[in-house]
Parts: sequence; C-alpha cells; structure tokens
Amino acid sequence: MPEHTSFFTYLLAMFPALGRNMSMFGESFLGHQPVDAHAAEPLAASVAVMLLVLLLAVLVQPAIANQDSAVIPETRLTLRTIFEVWIGYWYGMMKDMMGPKRAKQYFPLIGALSVFIVLSNALGLIPGFTPPTSNWNITLGCAALVFIMFNYYGFKEGGLGYVKHLFGPWLGWPYVPVNLLLFVVETFSLFIRPLTLSIRLMLNMAVDHLLVTIMLGMVALFLPIPVLILGTLICIVQVLVFCLLTSIYITLATEHDENEADAKSHGAGAAHAAGAGF
Repeated sequence: MPEHTSFFTYLLAMFPALGRNMSMFGESFLGHQPVDAHAAEPLAASVAVMLLVLLLAVLVQPAIANQDSAVIPETRLTLRTIFEVWIGYWYGMMKDMMGPKRAKQYFPLIGALSVFIVLSNALGLIPGFTPPTSNWNITLGCAALVFIMFNYYGFKEGGLGYVKHLFGPWLGWPYVPVNLLLFVVETFSLFIRPLTLSIRLMLNMAVDHLLVTIMLGMVALFLPIPVLILGTLICIVQVLVFCLLTSIYITLATEHDENEADAKSHGAGAAHAAGAGF
C-alpha cells in the first residue's frame, strides 16, 4: 500500500462528501492543520475500535448476566474467559495499589482505557491498518481524559485540600519561599503528566508499526514473525505502563484525603468510646 495510508484511507476516499466536510472536526492539534479525509484516518480507526469494544461487550454480556452461572468458570477459552482474566488482572492491580474501595470506584476508567488502548495497539499488527495510538492527537486525548479525571477525583475527595497538598508540608513562616517553590514544582509535574503519557505511548507505537511495516515490505514471510511477536509484547507493555501510571496518579490524588478521612473516623470512634466509658 502507499506510504502513510491504510484501508481506512481508501474507505474515507469512497465518500468524497465526507472528506470535504471533515473540517467540521476542527483542526489537528499538531501543526493546526485542517482535518481532511487523510488526516481523519486515526479518528476513523478510533471510532472503529470503539465500535468493536461495544460489539464485544454486547456479545459477552449474556454470558455474565446470569449471576448463578457466571460464578462457574468455563472449561475452554471463550470471549467471557478473556474478559474475566483481563478485567481481573487490572482490578487486582488497582486493589493492591489503592485498596478495594477505591479500586472499585475508579476501575471503570482504567478498565475502559485498557481495553481501548490494547485493541488500538493490536490494530497495527494487522497488515493494511495503522494503530490510532501512533497518532499524538489520539494519545493526547486519552491522556487529557486521565488528567481531567484524576484532578476531578482529587477535588471531589478533598476539596481545596487537594490544592493545599501541592505546597507540601507546612514548615513555618520563615520557610514560605520553600513551600512556594514546592508548589511551582508540583504544579509543573502535574501538568507534564499528560504530555509524558501521550508522547510515550505515541512514540512506542509509531516506531513499532514502522518497524513491522518495513519488515513486511522487505520479506513478506517468516522473517516478520519475530517482529510481530515483539510488537505484540510492546502493545501489551504500553497498555500496562499507561494504565499503571494512571492508577498511580489517581492514588496520589486521593490518598492524602482518604487518610485524613480515616483519621477523622478513628478520632470520632475514640471519642465515642471515651464517652461510653464515662
């Protein structure tokens, strides 16, 4: 296929009116170029992945709808088994990191991201397709969602206390410049997180897809097999890195406030016990 094209390119080319009206999607983040039919290829691939996720959810839903039969594991590898193993892994990781209560509360975000990213990455392993996660506009959108959500969770749990913890521990009035410096550093670190998340995922997937494409162009049989195995490993590792860092950011945003709430509850319990003793 021609360079920088995929089956989505030809699919969009079949609808000239769609290509002429792609400017309604605005401008690309990189270069601020108007979105045309070719530039909309990552967006079309993302929509295809989301439709695939919905289709898989519809197919697996009947298998888990009946709770009595769902608790019995299946003896063969099925779509339900794959989802159970995948979801169980991410929930177990989050539970070990932030406790069962918060893991259950914040799991929908991590679970949805993990499924979307792994399918987007795997799309690049199919000849004729490009992974949407090799485009910064897509990965930056995922990272921006993470940035919005973990800050929202932090404000929801702690209110203004979430901003207060950016100043670090109070050291006294003579050390106010130190606290201000800590605030600047922590704020910079906060805003750099979506950039590092998006750039790391985009570069790894773009280089991996480029390597697979070059190997397929040189030798179509046998030789690309080790490269495809390595590409599969990279796809899974990048999902792990992205979701693990997201879980860490959520844990850091909500951990301090949860500890304060636990301290208050323990204090209230001690006061109640003391009152009962009297």
